[in-house]
Amino acid sequence: MARITGSVCRLCRREGMKLFLKGDRCFKEKCAFERRGYAPGQHGRRRSKVQGYGIQLREKQKVKRIYGVLERQFREYFGKASRRKGITGANLLQMLERRLDNVVYRLGFASSRAMARQLVAHGHILVDGRKVDIPASLVSAGQVVSLKEPSRKNEAIKICLDTAKGRGVPSWLELDADRFQGTVKQLPAREEITLPIQEQLIVELYSK
Repeated sequence: MARITGSVCRLCRREGMKLFLKGDRCFKEKCAFERRGYAPGQHGRRRSKVQGYGIQLREKQKVKRIYGVLERQFREYFGKASRRKGITGANLLQMLERRLDNVVYRLGFASSRAMARQLVAHGHILVDGRKVDIPASLVSAGQVVSLKEPSRKNEAIKICLDTAKGRGVPSWLELDADRFQGTVKQLPAREEITLPIQEQLIVELYSK
């Protein structure tokens, strides 16, 4: 499982935008990006003009960090996306959105994707009633993602769910907070993925 051991706030600062890697902290004044919205390091305040390859690389790094995947895994996703019918960039984002840890996060069971990966890896999540402990598992339309019975008493998860009710869940998912479960109504379409991502830049980078 991909795991970042350093400060994740530095990643947001490096990409020049909030990646929401620390859950609720990203919405508060304590957010490091709000206080220092420039790249880390002694030369972080300098304005460097990025062009061509640099722009494409930064877009790829941003998407990797949002979903918490490493380079080799990300390249495998791109290879599968390019072999499928349709637009490669849209296929890539759809596969990343279908990851079980991302679905758990989108449903509001966790405040961040890192917390969602931990819930999955520790066996708290059921898919169609069966335990699945692989965060990279891809969900399909019609499947039901739920919490194990003992995990429903976890106060941290309850707080996350209450927060999710206010922010809402994506239209391709349906949350039943009272039953601690969510249904994948359909596979996510590109217009339903509202993250500020220019996937065409990633396609251009890997096509060189």
